[in-house]
Amino acid sequence: MSDAREIPDAMAAKARRLKSFTILAVVLWSALVFLAWSQPWFSLTASGRAGDSLTISVQGSIAGPALSALALAGLALSAALAIAGTVVRAVLGFLELVLGASIAFSSISALADPAGASQAAVTTATGVAGSGSIKAIVSAASPTLWPYLAVVVGVLMALTGILIMVSLRRWPVSGRRYQPVQFAAADGRTSSNPADLLEPDDDKADDETEPANPVDPDEVAISSKNAAVDNWDSLTRGTDPTS
Repeated sequence: MSDAREIPDAMAAKARRLKSFTILAVVLWSALVFLAWSQPWFSLTASGRAGDSLTISVQGSIAGPALSALALAGLALSAALAIAGTVVRAVLGFLELVLGASIAFSSISALADPAGASQAAVTTATGVAGSGSIKAIVSAASPTLWPYLAVVVGVLMALTGILIMVSLRRWPVSGRRYQPVQFAAADGRTSSNPADLLEPDDDKADDETEPANPVDPDEVAISSKNAAVDNWDSLTRGTDPTS
């Protein structure tokens, strides 16, 4: 009997570990992309205005400006994964795949054309503008390890997105704290709106009905007049009407 209970418990623990590992991986990849984006990517050698050589350090924020937004989207995606259902989880897995592919593509493009990716930095340092002019004055470009790290992390993000889509049915369901509150009546009926479970109040309906014998104001006036005449007759006979 204990073995039969241990099997579902072991499967549930494995599902929780899979979910935690995947979410942590998404957070880690996004953080590494942010780190790579903030570091120098290239060291360029270019000809200055006086004909001398200049060494220009190009940051990842210039060579790959889109990486910060993609990494931020990855962090938001990790938060959504924590409470997502099966269908939404599949969509998020596909988005993680797209984010990883976009990061890898942006980094590879910068590595393939360092001078083109560094135009803003070269223009600031030399005053030369235009793609053709910049490529003409850049004589050498030495990449650092950070753009390669961005490529690797982008591939890992894409693989994580595939893992999410493949294993989405093995994840545990969301906790009850993410479900809408349900109210239950004594007869077993349930609803998220407690007003739907209230029964009509018959006594209140009876109170709102009109009286069976309404009082006629004319009859009240006639009765008061007759009572006044009787009192006057009693006084003329010497009898106290209040006694």
